[in-house]
Amino acid sequence: QVQLVESGGGLVQDGGSLRLSCAASIRTFSNFPMGWFRQAPGKEREFVAAISRGLNRAYADSVKGRFAISRDNAKNEVYLQMNSLKPEDTAVYYCAGDIAWGRSKYYSSSDSKDYDYWGQGTQVTVSS
Repeated sequence: QVQLVESGGGLVQDGGSLRLSCAASIRTFSNFPMGWFRQAPGKEREFVAAISRGLNRAYADSVKGRFAISRDNAKNEVYLQMNSLKPEDTAVYYCAGDIAWGRSKYYSSSDSKDYDYWGQGTQVTVSS
């Protein structure tokens, strides 16, 4: 059974930083493209960042230059470093894994429908 467990959320002031972690119980973790999504109250879930097996990275325009996604395959973990946080970044942040059968090692998706495994989410609140 695959489990994704996020941690590192919390309350931070405008302009502050947080680092989210996602621990994955996936035996072949290194084969999975991984993503971060977020959902604010009353809004749809939206793409934040993704990292492919080959370490290609993709970001939503709203976080480019402020957030950085990384992974440690030895630890089965993926991270989201969030800097220069803004109140509009307030949301529940979800880690997701994509089986991505037959895909290139450079592949990752920004569409939540392509992801097969999800964590329970961690709350990030940015106060103004």
